[in-house]
Amino acid sequence: MATRRSCRAFSDAPVPRAIIEWAIRAAGTAPSGANHQPWHFAVVSSVEAKRRIREGAEQEEREFYSGKAGAEWLRALAPLGTDADKSYLETVPWLIVIFGQRRGGLEPGDDFQNYYVTESVGIATGLLLAALHRAGIATLTHTPNPMKFLNAVCARPGTERPLMIVAAGHAASDATIPEHALRKKSLDQIASWL
Repeated sequence: MATRRSCRAFSDAPVPRAIIEWAIRAAGTAPSGANHQPWHFAVVSSVEAKRRIREGAEQEEREFYSGKAGAEWLRALAPLGTDADKSYLETVPWLIVIFGQRRGGLEPGDDFQNYYVTESVGIATGLLLAALHRAGIATLTHTPNPMKFLNAVCARPGTERPLMIVAAGHAASDATIPEHALRKKSLDQIASWL
């Protein structure tokens, strides 16, 4: 896992659907509040849907980078070289849009309150990223805000909240990693022992 990096330059080389299915099955093993498994993975490979996602994301990103983010946030992002251009959303073979479900349950049609939705979906997403990395697939998490346009593109009900887009594919041959992204906190900085 120490070699996992976020990738912002993807090739259009195909990735077999079976790999994506395998990774989503791994994500589905995550623990969740009351075992309700309050997640849905909308897997997008359609050229048209990826174009619509890019257009929606870039619209939000233009607002973000033109002032919505605030100076401090933009300073924090500067060493990574990010901007409003999200062309990789169309290049990459797979986009996995992850939704949190406020209501549901184990059986189709269940309508129970779901608990710890954000935490549960976060754990499942971590397992998804780990499984994709293990399969040799490069990933990037993207969180345009707001993301409600994703419900329409992915035909998901308004009761589900889009939390993240995971781009999944092979890194472009000229992909680079910003020096800033290689810096990781030491064990002493991220853990305490009681």
